[in-house]
Formats: sequence, C-alpha cells, structure tokens
Amino acid sequence: MDKRTYDNHAKAWVCIEDHEAAREPELVRRARALAEHAELAPSPASEGFLLAAFARMTKATSAIVVGTGSLVETAQLVEGLDGAGKLTAVDSSAAGVAAIRAFFSDIDDATRTTLRAVNAAPAIFLQRLNGNDYDLIVVSGDPSNYMPVLEQAPRLLRRGGAVVFTDALAMRAPHARGGLTNPADRGEKAVLMRELLEQIEDDERFVTAMAPAGDGVLIAVAR
Repeated sequence: MDKRTYDNHAKAWVCIEDHEAAREPELVRRARALAEHAELAPSPASEGFLLAAFARMTKATSAIVVGTGSLVETAQLVEGLDGAGKLTAVDSSAAGVAAIRAFFSDIDDATRTTLRAVNAAPAIFLQRLNGNDYDLIVVSGDPSNYMPVLEQAPRLLRRGGAVVFTDALAMRAPHARGGLTNPADRGEKAVLMRELLEQIEDDERFVTAMAPAGDGVLIAVAR
C-alpha cells in the first residue's frame, strides 16, 4: 500500500472510533468513567462494541472476561448478554478487581445477569472451572493473562464458542514500541502475542481471524 492508502486507513480508524464512542450505552459510559477514575486504561470503544456483538452472535449465556481492570470490556459483555446468563470477571490485581466489584455493585439493580468478580491468577482459576460450560471468553491486560486462556479455552468452550484476545497487536502494553507493527519491538507482550498467534493459527481445534478493531482483536472459534 502507498502512503495515501495508509493515511486513509488511519483516518478510517479515527472515524470509526469517534462514531462508536459517541453512541456508547450509559452503562458502558459509567464503566469507562470508573476505569479512568481508578487510572485503569479503558479499551477502545470500537473494540467494546465488537465484544457485545460477539456475545449476541454466539448467543452467549455464560461468559468470562480475563483482564486487568477490564471495565469497558465487562460492561459491553453485560450489554451483549441482554440482562441474562452469567458473567465471570477474573482479575489478578487488587486494584482491578476492586474497580470491577464497584462497577458490579453500581449496576446490580440494572441487570439480571449473574455477575461474579474473582481476584485470582488466570493460570490457577481457569483450570478449576467446569469444562464445556462457556460460550465466550475475552482476554485483555497483562501478558500473563493470555497463555493460560489459550491453554484452557479448548476445554472450557462449548462447540462454536469463541475466545477473543484483545490488544492482539500489543500496542497498549507498557513501554510498547509499535507492538506487532514493529518487528524490532521485543517487549514482553509483543513477543508473547507473536508466539500466541503462531500457536493458535496452527491449532486445528480453532478457526481464527484478526480484526483491526481497537488495538487489534484476535478471534478464535472452537470447531
């Protein structure tokens, strides 16, 4: 692609992000404000709407979000579950899980979705869950969140369920130098995402695709 094409793509991303940000539901706006108040980096609006759409596309009744203060992702999944089912938020950080619990308390009267916040390392918690019991898993935040989900997703997901890895280009990571768009970026998350991409695309248990929403979204659907 020439420079004009790249410039147009950058403008398209800004246009989409501004459009989606302007129409975020009140519940998601509350989550975003809470995340900013707690100094937790909220996800891009376009990514959040994509997650809500996936929840509806998979007709999810049981979802997991694994992240570090992943409030916007959590709020959009609550929207996507349409006031039904159950949502488990897993966060290994004390500050992150405190913010998620505060958000759950704030919206408890506004949804009938069963909400659970768990303060635990994903590598330990996920292996305790029942297999073949979840429709959608969303991953964000620290690099340590990603590989445990990749390992457990084939067991946890029902057939046709999906796992969504956000920040697939590793551009939100602390000290990122372009993430996967820069081959010279050897930061922890960039290295991890290159390895994860190679592993999951070779895994015959999944059908995969990448989308340019937010900072890159990697979608893997269980066959």
